[in-house]
Amino acid sequence: MTSVITVSHLNKTYATGHSALKDVCLDIRRGEIFALLGPNGAGKTTLISIICGLVNATSGTVEVAGHDIVADYRAARATIGLVPQELTTDSFESVWATVSFSRGLFGRAANPAHIEQVLRSLSLWDKKDAKIMTLSGGMKRRVLIAKALSHEPQVLFLDEPSAGVDVELRRDMWRLVRELRDKGVTIILTTHYLEEAEEMADRVGVIAKGELILVEDKATLMRKLGKKQLTVELTAPLGAVPDRLSPYGLTVSADRACLTFSYATHGAGGQEDGLSIAGLLADLSAEGIAFKDLHTEQSSLEDIFVSLVRRAP
Repeated sequence: MTSVITVSHLNKTYATGHSALKDVCLDIRRGEIFALLGPNGAGKTTLISIICGLVNATSGTVEVAGHDIVADYRAARATIGLVPQELTTDSFESVWATVSFSRGLFGRAANPAHIEQVLRSLSLWDKKDAKIMTLSGGMKRRVLIAKALSHEPQVLFLDEPSAGVDVELRRDMWRLVRELRDKGVTIILTTHYLEEAEEMADRVGVIAKGELILVEDKATLMRKLGKKQLTVELTAPLGAVPDRLSPYGLTVSADRACLTFSYATHGAGGQEDGLSIAGLLADLSAEGIAFKDLHTEQSSLEDIFVSLVRRAP
């Protein structure tokens, strides 16, 4: 799959001396949903702002759809739609006029049918004549998305799009994102709702302290770093853990009535270092330890993200 964004050895140091980005290299594929994850202050918004031409890099290069963002900034910027994190829309203009004007800023010819389609897809059609300043926060967020889509961009950035929005807007937004992806639009999103990233993203990048510490297909990441836990509920509290069971690294609950076995999801049959669920159950039986129930739990993308950030230098 071809790349639509290529970031090469990107660095950003502010006048204060703070190094926001450190030698970031990244390729984003055309037509994918890419989730950029990281804690507050990690550099997510700085990276997006540089790609979108809002902040100047200290060094390094960025190309969007084959256009250098500095040497050919007009063409590069015309391929990008940006939905910022902060609500910046508080205008006396109507929704229709504001979104139509945004299209004209990129030199695109008027296209009322496209503007109507965008407004309808965001449930804004009945508000098209309303002044922006009269809208609720959720409706203003919809207008920001409509403005970003007004010029039919190839790449759409969503910077914390779910922050402070209602469930209905979140559902509408993710439905629209899927439709855009199906049409070939590349979506880059930052979010603190990691369950959304887990559901939506094709690939995941994790940034911490200005460094891109991981980029991986979501399915591969879940397979490589995901863990499962098997909890065994015993029929009677356990005293000491028998030596036969020590290799499993079992965690014993405070009431001694449950044993927890953690294993990697990529091992066949739940195997890690030769240990398996079947082997554990056989060894429990051999030790005369009876159990009444079993249940498993798999780590989420959030668990993996927290683990990665904690390990970051």
